[in-house]
Amino acid sequence: MRERIEFAAFQAVKWLVLALPLKSAQRLGAFIGRVAYTVVASRRRTALENLRYAFPEKSGSELAAIAKGAFQNYGIALMELLWFPHLTDASIRSVLHPDIIERRFSEGKGLVMLSGHFGNWELSALGMAHLCGHPFSVIVQTQSNSRINEVINRHRCLFGNRAVPMNVSVRESLKTLQEGGIVAIAPDQSGPMEGVFVDFFGRRVASHQGPAALALRSGAVVIMGFMIRQPDLTYDVVLEEVSTENLHGTRSENVEELTQRHTALLESYIRRYPDHWLWMHRRWKHTWESVQREKEAAKHVSA
Repeated sequence: MRERIEFAAFQAVKWLVLALPLKSAQRLGAFIGRVAYTVVASRRRTALENLRYAFPEKSGSELAAIAKGAFQNYGIALMELLWFPHLTDASIRSVLHPDIIERRFSEGKGLVMLSGHFGNWELSALGMAHLCGHPFSVIVQTQSNSRINEVINRHRCLFGNRAVPMNVSVRESLKTLQEGGIVAIAPDQSGPMEGVFVDFFGRRVASHQGPAALALRSGAVVIMGFMIRQPDLTYDVVLEEVSTENLHGTRSENVEELTQRHTALLESYIRRYPDHWLWMHRRWKHTWESVQREKEAAKHVSA
């Protein structure tokens, strides 16, 4: 019953958004984000706590403004995702220019397309794949509500992309890359305690090593995309290649180094546009120090 009610509410919002012009849908998203900042206290606290660690030099009012902007950005991105069925070739071309993807794809290598939860990462994958004419295999997290999950994945795949659940992605992704295809993933959320630890805003934090391992194993090129929202709610898009120079093979130190390189690139853009990132996620849930403390505690319990 709960799933049906959630789905009915989701569909109502979706059809409301589809009835609006894009700018109105974006403004609705910004409003929803501002409301969420006020009423979803747990996420607001998480965002402000993360920001205090990341920007200790900023005042409380500056951090609150960034957090509120991040909530607004997320609201806008969600409304844009629901509006995807109205996207046209012309509207996509007005914001995306994936020349670097075309150039590197023509070399016959696979591409690992990375993004953070930054700007509108969903539009980035959808639009760039459409313009290139080369569908992406997009690694996605499965939503708890299966009906909502089905609709969201349908929107992600409107122009030929394929949504691949994260729990079955490794073998399929490697096959796609070895065949010269494109795999897209946003690996910037909290990694497992057993994952690789890299520096992110001054703390060593558990991170997903899958993208680096896939790229090094397949010889794929690694490109990172950033959608930067302008005051008029249009986007500038920046694509940067992540160097794999001097990294040969999938030894753990190479995987860690490549993970550090793309994480550092993401951090540099978050520092420039801090309200574009998803601060309300518990990204620093597993730091090196916290994991070591948990391991020590477990030893004492078992002794």
